[in-house]
This record gives sequence, structure tokens and C-alpha cells, in this order.
Amino acid sequence: MTIRIVVADDQAMVRKGLRMLLDDEPDMEVVGEAGDGAEAVAVVRRVKPDVALMDIRMPNVDGLEATRRLLADGSLPTRVLVLTTFGLDEYVYEALRVGASGFLIKDAPAEELIEGVRTVASGEAMLAPAVTRGVIEAFARLPKPRADLARKIDELTPRELDVLRLVARGLSNAEIARDLFLSETTVRTHMGHILMKLDVRDRVQAVVFAYEGGLVQAGIEGDSQGARGSS
Repeated sequence: MTIRIVVADDQAMVRKGLRMLLDDEPDMEVVGEAGDGAEAVAVVRRVKPDVALMDIRMPNVDGLEATRRLLADGSLPTRVLVLTTFGLDEYVYEALRVGASGFLIKDAPAEELIEGVRTVASGEAMLAPAVTRGVIEAFARLPKPRADLARKIDELTPRELDVLRLVARGLSNAEIARDLFLSETTVRTHMGHILMKLDVRDRVQAVVFAYEGGLVQAGIEGDSQGARGSS
């Protein structure tokens, strides 16, 4: 299966470099380019790629607004992977809230970018390790939990809550499996149930849901204590 990609960036040289890098992969094809957010929305809606690489800072319509427009009704199959030159952009948290499936820094190693595209295309989520802490710190500044989200979280089983707490801490499936003495297959099964019950599309959205619903709070170790020993 070939991963079809649209590259949106206001710098032509960056677009060219990304196209050369991605087209060189046997399982990837760049099927469109855009120089600003408005053009990105038009191109993505027309060609319906698997992944849109979206620069967050573009003229006219920025990457945040473009992401919001593309993912507003949930009808597009495209997943958005946000790119920026900044270690932590003030728009990152909002981009994740409106539906972006991941975030990478532009100067990340080529193999990290390629793996990020594959990860997002497969339905998983991607957060660059260098910015994960900053994103979590942004959650710490949230207002009080939303009651509507908290009610949905209450529908999860104790084990699903265990898994979601650890996902929100940034653990991989393998790490969660070790922590909870489960197989990775079982963790993936629990994760699938969590996504279905919360009606979210991937792990990033589940993490946002966990923080906004009050299941976990950044900087409070006690939030993860319930992740051990329940059944």
C-alpha cells in the first residue's frame, strides 16, 4: 500500500526537499503541494491523501486554521502531521485539540520524519520526543475539567482507565504492557475500545480527552497510581 501525501509549506525549497525525501521511499508518494493554508485545504479536499504534512506558520491561512477546516466534520480520511521549526509552538496544543494526529520539528532527522508519516498513516499518533514535555505542560494550564468529557471517561472499564492514564504519560504500547503485565496485543485491544468509547480517532486525541476530562493532571504523580493492580 502506498501512502499518499500532501506537503503544505510556504517555502518552495522546503516543499521540494520534503518531496524528494518522501518520494524516495518505496511506500510513499507526494500527490500534492500547497504554499499556504487555504491552498492546503483545497488540495487535500481534492486529492484526499492519507497524510497532510502541515507547516503551522503560513501566510494568509495558517496551518492551525487549515487543520481545523479539514477535520471539522470528520469526513476526510486524511490525517494531519504538523511541522514547525520551533521546539514548542504556541499553536501545537490547539492543533492537537482540533484533530492533528501528530507533531514534528522540521529539522528532525529524516528517518524520524519518515517514521512519523508511517505512524500517522497507520492510524497511530506521533509526538516528537523533544516537545512531549512542553505539550504536557500546556495541559497543566487548562481550566477545570469538562463535565461532558468526564462522563464519557466514566464509561471506561478499570483496565481501560489504567491504559489511558499511561498513554497520557507518553508510554508506548510496549511500555504499557510491561507496566501492567499484559501482552502488547491486549494493550492494543484496550486502546481500540478506548478510542471507540471516547469517539476519538487516535492516541493523541485520547490524551487530549484524558486531560480535558480530568482523568489526569500534568505534574501530579498520583494520577498514575491507579495504573497498577486493578483488573
